Amino acid sequence: MSEALARILDAAAHGRFPPPDGSMTVVRQPNIRDAGVLACTAHSVVFTDEDPAWVRETLAATPGDALAATMNPCFLGALMARTGRHMNTIDLLTVAPALPGTPDLDLREIRDPEHPRVARAMRFRDEVRVWRAEGGVVILGRGVAGRWETAVEVAEEARGRRLGERLARAARQLVPDAVVWAQQSPGNARSVRTFQAAGYRPVGSEALLVTG
Repeated sequence: MSEALARILDAAAHGRFPPPDGSMTVVRQPNIRDAGVLACTAHSVVFTDEDPAWVRETLAATPGDALAATMNPCFLGALMARTGRHMNTIDLLTVAPALPGTPDLDLREIRDPEHPRVARAMRFRDEVRVWRAEGGVVILGRGVAGRWETAVEVAEEARGRRLGERLARAARQLVPDAVVWAQQSPGNARSVRTFQAAGYRPVGSEALLVTG
């Protein structure tokens, strides 16, 4: 298992980013499940078991702005075709430090592995835990390169009460690590605002290539 991506993510979580020199780093996948692209300010990281020479040649042939080449649909399409994988979206990747104390919500853990929210989370994460609050859920699990990731879901009838923000902040108190990560689709402005209000800060954009 390659630990190169985990080291890059850990550094970024603590404000130490790759050099913004317009370059690109290719590292091996941290495991069989996780492959994709992380784009920070003027530096990208491609994590794949494909030949680095192929990656660089394909990027060089990608039309458009060289700084944005790793997130160009032409390159991502070529990478998906090469790996036989697909992707859902390009996410905004955010991170927040853990918080002391306990959540200010009445949370009850869902332990049923057949529960739809648990089952879905287990497709993309390990060590998944899910808690239910009145009107929503908060999820924690180990995702890309073993990092702790969270996601929240709020029922339509519970919106407008800042429940999503409270759930996202609760994840910072529940996570068994120094930081917790979260991804938001940039077009989902409500989700982006929710996580930023809960103290999550942008690291870059991320495209995950998945199987199945």
